[in-house]
Amino acid sequence: MRSTDVPRSVPRQRLRHRTTAALATLVLPAAALVGLATPSHAAAEASAVTATFAKTQDWGSGFEGKWTIKNSGSTTVSSWTVEWDYPSGTKVTSAWDATVTNSADHWTAKNLSWNGTLAPGASVSFGFNGTGSGAPTGCKLNGGSCDGGDVPGDTAPTAPGTPTASGITDTSVKLSWSAATDDKGVKNYDVLRGGAKVATVTGTTYTDTGLTAGTDYSYTVQARDTADQTGPVSGAVKVHTTGGGGTDPGPGTGDAVKMGYFTDWGVYGRQYYPKNLETSGSAAKVTHINYAFGNVQGGKCTMGDAYADTDMAYTAANSVSGVADTWDQPLRGAFNQLRQLKAKHPNLKILWSFGGWTWSGGFGEAAKNPAAFAESCYNLVEDPRWADVFDGIDIDWEYPNACGLTCDTSGPDALKKLTSALRSKFGANNLVTAAITADGSSGGKIDKADYAGAGQSLDWYNVMTYDFFGAWEAKGPTAPHSPLTSYSGIPQQGFTSADAIAKLKAQGVPASKLLLGIGFYGRGWTGVTQKEPGGTATGPAAGTYEQGIEDYKVLKTKCPSNGTVAGTAYAFCGSDWWSYDTPATIGSKMAWAKQQGLGGAFFWEFSGDTANGELVSAVASGLN
Repeated sequence: MRSTDVPRSVPRQRLRHRTTAALATLVLPAAALVGLATPSHAAAEASAVTATFAKTQDWGSGFEGKWTIKNSGSTTVSSWTVEWDYPSGTKVTSAWDATVTNSADHWTAKNLSWNGTLAPGASVSFGFNGTGSGAPTGCKLNGGSCDGGDVPGDTAPTAPGTPTASGITDTSVKLSWSAATDDKGVKNYDVLRGGAKVATVTGTTYTDTGLTAGTDYSYTVQARDTADQTGPVSGAVKVHTTGGGGTDPGPGTGDAVKMGYFTDWGVYGRQYYPKNLETSGSAAKVTHINYAFGNVQGGKCTMGDAYADTDMAYTAANSVSGVADTWDQPLRGAFNQLRQLKAKHPNLKILWSFGGWTWSGGFGEAAKNPAAFAESCYNLVEDPRWADVFDGIDIDWEYPNACGLTCDTSGPDALKKLTSALRSKFGANNLVTAAITADGSSGGKIDKADYAGAGQSLDWYNVMTYDFFGAWEAKGPTAPHSPLTSYSGIPQQGFTSADAIAKLKAQGVPASKLLLGIGFYGRGWTGVTQKEPGGTATGPAAGTYEQGIEDYKVLKTKCPSNGTVAGTAYAFCGSDWWSYDTPATIGSKMAWAKQQGLGGAFFWEFSGDTANGELVSAVASGLN
């Protein structure tokens, strides 16, 4: 029975539809950069030269592509040749500003007589029409890598050590790192702040000045050899300058966590963008945002929706900054918008959440090699292109050693091993959290895993105290989907927030590491004849995106609440029966959370709220 799953059906259902929406969007005309096109310094003919690709148009049966060759070095390039491979079925049909030939699926483009010479700082482009849906791979420029790789016969330098920070003031920080190595010698180091170069130095220390007080920064370093090749970037160090009104709010700092989920698929049909967090006033009222979801595949963290995450071009009207994206900027999508949001709210923390109902099946494989899983997650979250956007990782495993969409048999200590590996890799300066079941029934899901042991490595748990009951039981009985406490006639004992929190405390999880969950949506039935809970039904009530579920912003006027049960509002209108939280019930739940000594609260998810963020306001004011 689905009611025994304590399902997280919002991510469960919408993630299924989201995938289709993302694929449909990708075939629209867009200058979506392929993965190898990330601009970076590369070496050819002893110069830092790069070749980047963009698909500038896509009309379904064909596309237009463009390669751009740029000389970022100090030596003039006299000619250029770009080579790449296409999968079978994808090919070039015509080209301009270059001579393009092929041998089977291997393609070669050579400069024409008038555009082969590139002075330092110069760039040139050539374009072509093609058919097929494949992306270019194995790019080479004048025999070397297109995106920061090798000069033939010359190995690129190794990554320097992760910088350490000292002497932090309101406006400056001193960085130090261990040296990189190179077969022909290291010439200097690029110091990167938030992925952008701020200095090039010959030693292994640098003091960055002119910073803003009370602000978060992220630094990495990469080495250059005598041929001007750059090696891989170091690990990142996060720095919070002094002054400016304090440091990160959270458990242990005297301030409660107020965290909300932002979904990557919301930018499609819902047209809910990071800008909405600003215009609603919500960004100023929360302390943390979880960005959902990254995928878990093959025992590793992987991108969830690369188009929405990093490639989607924002218009000026939809952008947080009010400035439109350009086709050639190194990072677009929601990640860049979240970066702009953090610029407006320097103390806001953002975590990348992995898993969710649909993608939790990958955690079983991840649990077989926790260290490899943690390594993959760190490399993805701390990728230099967006390392400054994220302040840590959240994992949403539904459910360890129990049944959700599928049944997991990893063992009761699997979650503990996974969180321990994540903490070891991400270190003390990053947040590591987890969303977990709220099944407080006897022998239920909380009893299946060592949440106290796993919690030792976590900053907090997001306890999913919602979706206890819903119209997956088509005939009812009607019941509130997020009861705070038990009540007479509750369909399943232990399916309440109070039972879940009590069981986790009894297991040994500190109250300060538990966040109470709130749903910004309702669940409902139709064919109901009685106002009070416990009535029979004929099926799920109609919803905007799926049956049986509807956003609060719709329900508040479509079916206003006319009663409360177990700390949750319910509404009876016509033959429909809904339960959902209102500003009043959220206020009561926040008071309860404070009385219990909890670390704060979180909610799923921002787009269910009103345009002026009245539910976010209720969470924030209730915890202040």
